[in-house]
Amino acid sequence: MQESKKYFDAAKKVMPSGVTSPVRYFEPYPFFVKKADGCHMWTEDGQKLTDMCCGYGALLLGHRRKEIISSVASQLRRGTLYCAPTQQETELAKLIAGNYASIDKVRLVNTGGEATMTAIRLARGYTRRDKILKFDGCYHGAHDPVLVGAGSGASHYGVPSSAGVPHDAAKNTLVAEYNDSDAMEHIITKNADALACVIVEPIMANMGLVLPRPGFLQKLRKATRQNGIVLIFDEVVTGFRMAPGGAQQHYGIKPDITTMAKAMSNGFGMAAVGGSKKIMDCLAPEGQVYQASTFAGNPVSVSAAIASIKVINKIKDTMYARLAKHCKEMAKAISDAATSYGIPHATSHVGSMMQIFFTDTKTDVIKNNADALRCDKKRFQAFAARMLKRGVFISPSQFEVAFVSNAHTGQDIKKVTDAYDASLKEMANHT
Repeated sequence: MQESKKYFDAAKKVMPSGVTSPVRYFEPYPFFVKKADGCHMWTEDGQKLTDMCCGYGALLLGHRRKEIISSVASQLRRGTLYCAPTQQETELAKLIAGNYASIDKVRLVNTGGEATMTAIRLARGYTRRDKILKFDGCYHGAHDPVLVGAGSGASHYGVPSSAGVPHDAAKNTLVAEYNDSDAMEHIITKNADALACVIVEPIMANMGLVLPRPGFLQKLRKATRQNGIVLIFDEVVTGFRMAPGGAQQHYGIKPDITTMAKAMSNGFGMAAVGGSKKIMDCLAPEGQVYQASTFAGNPVSVSAAIASIKVINKIKDTMYARLAKHCKEMAKAISDAATSYGIPHATSHVGSMMQIFFTDTKTDVIKNNADALRCDKKRFQAFAARMLKRGVFISPSQFEVAFVSNAHTGQDIKKVTDAYDASLKEMANHT
């Protein structure tokens, strides 16, 4: 990987740590991408990789899906930014609302972090309350109120988990343990008069893949509704990926506000906040909750999102079942291989998402952040490097997820599964 090393050395001179996002860095240096197509990427070093990272979930339809590229190319000929309304924005909002039973109106934004920031501000403006509740291990972007970590108690006032975040910015953030229904209900009841909202990833996809235990999300919906607290589903990862209507469709729950990004535009910068009319109408200019952006609703990303959702709606009856089948079969084969090689582990999968955790116990289920943190992060990083040598790109972080895209064929899935098997065997032989 001499070319990538050369490019990385140059990048370090002009960019902090040589990367534009921390998740793109790994030891001794990351590979640099030259091009991509379908479910494959080609590095600057000439290696062809099967992509199981899929833009951290964004590329549900694979790289360079023809309908999306055609739509974007057509828009580029008409212009890139107007800073004035277009009918395409309305079309996109209708497509989103048509897929999400909980959404009446939509505000388009640029990123998932901007979407969750807007959702929290909207909930506070709507309820006239200040406190929020999040769950340990759920990631909601890199803005101050949600950059907090949990302590040893069931709930506590948030403390910053990043330098540069003032304690005052996190003082109104409560943190609870994901999947602990009793503690969650106690915290909500105790703080009912002060809580503006509860924000949650319905499926945790930023601490590896952690699934909600049966009844957890239903109890959360009941507790928030009974206490007049806004429930925000952060579906930045799961929106459109789990189903056309996201994880909320999968689990049959209607949140008050939904945030989404990633798969809705299949690789283009686009996000959205949606909810009921009475909440969404609190946004400026008619409402008193301010939110604005020069690039929000830019026609290039809007055209990509429209094309993406139209393709999803066209092939949904076969796509989601096929991806779930691939994912389930992969997870079983990987778990069986790890067991046969005597490697302590846990696997998790749902829909088109999966992950293996390297544990030091007989834990077979990762149910919360504390469980995930006990897994062997360095071992996973070494495992990802082994996969890369075999031509498969998974995120080098234990706290990310492997994704299957519509572009993966049965042959691709077999190659990936074989790479997992060989990498696990090599790991066992070097333990």
